[in-house]
Amino acid sequence: MSLIPSFFGSRRSNILDPFSLEIWDPFKDFPLSSEPQFARETSALVNTRVDWKETPEAHVFKADLPGLKKEEVKVEVEEDSVLQISGERNVEKEEKKEMWHRVERSSGKFLRRFRLPENVNMDQIKASMENGVLTVTVPKVEVKKPDVKAIEISG
Repeated sequence: MSLIPSFFGSRRSNILDPFSLEIWDPFKDFPLSSEPQFARETSALVNTRVDWKETPEAHVFKADLPGLKKEEVKVEVEEDSVLQISGERNVEKEEKKEMWHRVERSSGKFLRRFRLPENVNMDQIKASMENGVLTVTVPKVEVKKPDVKAIEISG
């Protein structure tokens, strides 16, 4: 029983209870949030985390894609300057005998795009997937250092 009165009508609220496992959702009563497909697709898109680091030799992207196989992920380059990582997490089929108590894992389509700098070698991009982590390596173009010629000073 909550000692805090509800400010939202007669329903009880646990948002201020530090021991409650429920999370307050400010969009819970919005029309679009009642559509489970919209919620699943949004959460999958938001939950696809990608790290991008630059080394002296390449740009390296790492995406957490737990539970996905490499066949379910696409890595593409558009317009010779945009790296696109996409895929889909499928929803588990619900059996009539089963009763779900909580569904927290996201499912649906995801898409992340990154504009690449001009100093990359598009022909040498490599991607690998290991333990649910996608690694995309985009090598940099070798910059030739200008030849330096010493000139003798007369006088």
